[in-house]
Amino acid sequence: MVAEAFVKRGARVVLVDKAPSPPAELTSALGASALMLGNVDLTNRAEAADVVAKAEKKFGGVDVIVNIAGGFRWVPVADAAPDVWDMLYALNLKTAANMCHAALGALTKSNGRIVNIGANAAIKTAGGMGPYTASKAGVHRLTEALAEEHKGKIAVNAVLPSIIDTPQNRADMPDVDPKIWVSPAELAAVILFLSSSEASAITGALVPVVGRV
Repeated sequence: MVAEAFVKRGARVVLVDKAPSPPAELTSALGASALMLGNVDLTNRAEAADVVAKAEKKFGGVDVIVNIAGGFRWVPVADAAPDVWDMLYALNLKTAANMCHAALGALTKSNGRIVNIGANAAIKTAGGMGPYTASKAGVHRLTEALAEEHKGKIAVNAVLPSIIDTPQNRADMPDVDPKIWVSPAELAAVILFLSSSEASAITGALVPVVGRV
């Protein structure tokens, strides 16, 4: 949804996934304007750097990085094995840190934008969400630090969604009306705004996108 929203605005996009190839419907929706890179492990700094190099080679530069890669696991702290902490740290924070690090040079040239995906639950967490929200709180602090370190050169912000209306969330919470959640289109609209010239004066912001929750 986010990539499609950018393409509709005329952007040329690079999509990155650990899967070997994108779904056919996504390829059809984005068309030739997109560079799709599969078999990429963004927890590896060298692979993140290679993504940026390929984007620069194909499109001549990088204007915006949106760090969407992530994961969730509901588990009480007492039951969370070390591998759960490691997995959520790697998916939610390390991927974002690696992509930001890789893109800083290119984004400085373009006075670009970084939009990270935090979590509203990381402001005030709940039971069963400790490992997840700890990793997302790291994304918040990463966002703030980068904004300070690159002020005037790169705008760095984060969106903090509540529950996103996805098929998985509908399956996990069948008794909840999904109309109160944040739709992917609503979240994409905020990301697009933070990526635009209209948001040039905003940096270091953690923007709640909570729907009707």
